[in-house]
Amino acid sequence: MMIQGKRRHLSWPLFAGLLLLQGAVAAPTAAPVSYGVVADTFHPVKAQHGMVSSVDATATRVGVKILEQGGNAVDAAIAVGYALAVTHPQAGNLGGGGFMLLRTASGHTTAIDFREMAPGHASRNMFLDENGKADSKKSLVSHLASGVPGTVAGFALAGKEYGTLPLRTLIQPALELARDGIVVNDALADDLNVYGREVLVNQPNSKAIFFKADGTPYQKGEKLVQRNLAHSLELIAQQGPDAFYKGAIAEQIAAEMAQHQGIMDKADLAAYRAIERKPVSGSYRGYQVFSMPPPSSGGVHIIEILNILENADLAKMGFGSANAMQMMAEAEKYAYADRSEYLGDPDFVKVPVAALTSKAYAKTLAEEIDLNKARPSAEIKPGQLAPYESNQTTHFSVVDKQGNAVAVTYTLNTYFGSGIVAGNSGILLNNEMDDFATQPGVPNVYGLLGGEANSVQPAKRPLSSMSPTIVVKDGKTWLVTGSPGGSRIITTVLQMLVNTIDFGMNVAEATNAPRFHHQWMPDQLRVEKGFSPDTLQLLGKKGQHVAVLPTMGSTQSIMPGSDGIRYGASDPRSVDDLTAGY
Repeated sequence: MMIQGKRRHLSWPLFAGLLLLQGAVAAPTAAPVSYGVVADTFHPVKAQHGMVSSVDATATRVGVKILEQGGNAVDAAIAVGYALAVTHPQAGNLGGGGFMLLRTASGHTTAIDFREMAPGHASRNMFLDENGKADSKKSLVSHLASGVPGTVAGFALAGKEYGTLPLRTLIQPALELARDGIVVNDALADDLNVYGREVLVNQPNSKAIFFKADGTPYQKGEKLVQRNLAHSLELIAQQGPDAFYKGAIAEQIAAEMAQHQGIMDKADLAAYRAIERKPVSGSYRGYQVFSMPPPSSGGVHIIEILNILENADLAKMGFGSANAMQMMAEAEKYAYADRSEYLGDPDFVKVPVAALTSKAYAKTLAEEIDLNKARPSAEIKPGQLAPYESNQTTHFSVVDKQGNAVAVTYTLNTYFGSGIVAGNSGILLNNEMDDFATQPGVPNVYGLLGGEANSVQPAKRPLSSMSPTIVVKDGKTWLVTGSPGGSRIITTVLQMLVNTIDFGMNVAEATNAPRFHHQWMPDQLRVEKGFSPDTLQLLGKKGQHVAVLPTMGSTQSIMPGSDGIRYGASDPRSVDDLTAGY
């Protein structure tokens, strides 16, 4: 087994001018830059057969073992997903939901939507206070905050249609980890100490699991045993998803809700269905890009932004240049403005996917971009689409020896979700209802604005930014990637694609490169440290409101090479994550 270890919160090098940018040249008024043969700045993990990249080392090893035992990429992904529910309860889950994008070795690409759904008694104004204002406590930390979970159903659907091993085999590693205990790592200890004290300590069921008798959260190196969760995993292993949606676990969830003015009931759980959908797709400089369709906004807007960028020569501008960042930031503004207006659950609203991903529409937006002057966000409105019509999260990627590839992004929403454990189930519940536009024009916890298309309705799935993505070159899987990060998921994944395709970086270099983000509103260009101060000053002169803020995203990526070797990288921004293969 070959592994990539983890550094803790690296200090970023200044990348501009250091990475090999194929075909890059300096500005016309400057002397040309000459690039000789330059060694890679960062080196990916290599493996000959299969590879797993996830936010947690233990979960990654679970997935690699499944691959070694003959399971395919879908089998390994399911095992990793269940393991993360034990080892990474900040986002790994049974009580949340998400999306799976998979591509078979034969070239079939599909998407599995296991996003949470609003309960049947949900109502348009359920998160408003007595004054008619949005109440974030209701949508984030109350028993009203949880949508009907989809993870168990999603994994069951994926396994039935595309897996090869029995569900019992895939759940067993997670069951043993919960029953026998895990050693608390840095990531979990840090998050329990910060977020656990905010959202878990006030919930008796949660406090009993994650806090010791003296009232303090578990610390690094201590053993955390989750017996109730182990029992729930045993039930699912024996009875399949019916244990969760119709059996003893459903009864625990419904009872928890009934005792605390929640609205989710057994009928909601029994009615839940995961859905297989057609991925959104597009082309970019000769590559095919596949990503999640609505109710995720991620795929649509990654394609929209790439279509805009295709009208500019980013490679010539160069990574970290003011012009490249200006072009990308302005393109992002237009896409996020469109997101606020047009995106929602396609079972409830007509989402103009074809129009938003039209290259003709993108060209009109590209023509509006001035490399020398940023357009204020207040002047940008959602586009006129008619002429072109014909959302703490974690990500993991898997590629097996046959060439099957899986990208999964799933979540409880914020760290530990609502903080509520359902009865004696040991299962943390999500707070995904906050991803609805609880009041049109009022931003959610990630600062995103939404409109009527994403309003609360019974059985509706809230809009998400999760963007598991697979890139194909010459008919073969070229990159498997994704990231957590709320509203910043889209731009994080976008930069993985641009860094590899336009700037010629390997998967490790693309992962390590500093990131930036613009989401239209607020009108702020958020950047990580690591960009040249000269670049940031130039962006400011162009009219960008630049703010250097904490790091963004945690990509877990695999690039199957044309030489048959799998190359992968975990994000140094995360603690205790791991890419490994065999």
